[in-house]
Amino acid sequence: MINPAASSPAVLGLPLLLLRLEGGAVLAAAVLGYAASGGSWVLFSALFLLPDLAMAGYLRGSAFGALAYNLAHSHLAPAVVAAVGLALGAEGAIIVALVWSAHIGFDRALGYGLRYPEGFTATHLGRLATEQRHRPRGSADG
Repeated sequence: MINPAASSPAVLGLPLLLLRLEGGAVLAAAVLGYAASGGSWVLFSALFLLPDLAMAGYLRGSAFGALAYNLAHSHLAPAVVAAVGLALGAEGAIIVALVWSAHIGFDRALGYGLRYPEGFTATHLGRLATEQRHRPRGSADG
């Protein structure tokens, strides 16, 4: 199987800009939706970084960490939570989904993408800048 993280530079140029702007749009829409819901901003602040607890999965290794991180940072899970909340009239589920979506949008706007199992800095939006700054000169990736 071809490993996209190793064989390509991920997304570059205008497509990368559009994906990051899309993340900002998701963040803005989720925050506006949350504001319209009348939810507590203290609760919003408390829940906002909760998806990042999935990074603890990296304590079990890169593959498990990437899986845990991706499950917590894909729009699929908050969309399901929102749909269930709407279907059941569960306002709490909708609020959680809005905050969760805001977090994902924020991450995408900053350039943090879904992870590949090769390591924490290998994302679908490209390698994180921290690895690029610390990569030795003359390395095969550099």
